Amino acid sequence: MPTYCVFCNIVAGKEPANIIYEDDEIIVIQNILRWVPVMLLAMTKQHTTQAELWAYHMHKVGPIAVEIGRQLCPGGFRLLSNFGYDAMQSQEHGHLHILGGTFLGHYVG
Repeated sequence: MPTYCVFCNIVAGKEPANIIYEDDEIIVIQNILRWVPVMLLAMTKQHTTQAELWAYHMHKVGPIAVEIGRQLCPGGFRLLSNFGYDAMQSQEHGHLHILGGTFLGHYVG
């Protein structure tokens, strides 16, 4: 784990977050960014890289993200992950974005 990880601190209760879903392994929080009405982040509680999330944990995170997306965005939603600097990955802790609540068009931005 890196020296500082905001998501690990949220999981540990050291930093505040609006928690949408939580179980023993997975947490879904509201993103502090507000580009669209629904902007959530789904992740493992254990610190993983983005690649590790997709390789080893998506079978746990994916179904939860889909169910929350269906519940909060009945008109449709988008799931995405950013990998690396050029894709604007801002946090090392692997996470999946749940975006919706409005017509998203071809791209969010």
